[in-house]
This record gives sequence, structure tokens and C-alpha cells, in this order.
Amino acid sequence: MKMIVAVVQDKDSNRLTDALSDNNFKTTKLATTGGFLKEGNTTFMIGCEDQYVDEALEIIKKNCSQREQMVAPISPMGGNADSYIPKPVKVEVGGATVFVLPVESFFQF
Repeated sequence: MKMIVAVVQDKDSNRLTDALSDNNFKTTKLATTGGFLKEGNTTFMIGCEDQYVDEALEIIKKNCSQREQMVAPISPMGGNADSYIPKPVKVEVGGATVFVLPVESFFQF
């Protein structure tokens, strides 16, 4: 048995929930916040048998798209400085960060 932990952007969360549910994967969703952009993410915990891991990963890959987003960089002084005018830069966001972990035992009470 494996535990899949997938961190996805909130924009992809509902689509991924529906796709996993349609394919009979049971999930637990956690509201999380990313460290780089300080934006909302959703972390999915998906427990599944080893033979279904590739199927779950394919569903995650198909439903979590990468896109470019304009963000204002943090000032070099670490806060808002009146003389610093940030120029927005494009960064790639979205997709999914996925961890597949072995499960030694599983209990459901």
C-alpha cells in the first residue's frame, strides 16, 4: 500500500477531486499555503494499493496544469520600501508536487 501526497494549486483542486472520485480514489483534502508565492494550495492525501499508483499519478498529471503568472518580487530590504518599485516577473505556477510514500500499516475504525 502507498500514500500519495499531492500539493496542487487551489485552481486545480475541484477538477482533481472530481477526476479522482470518478476513478474511485478516496481522498482527504487539506488546505495549505505555499511558501514561495504565499498563495493557497490544496494537499491531497490518497491511500491506494501499489497497482493503482500509476493510475492515480496519471490523473493528477492530467488535471493539474502549469501556467505562467505575474508576481511582484519581494523588496531587497525584506519589506515595503518607498524607494523600491518592484517590476513584476513571470513565474511558472501550477502543476503538482507529489510524494509517494510506503504505508507500513493501515487501520480504519
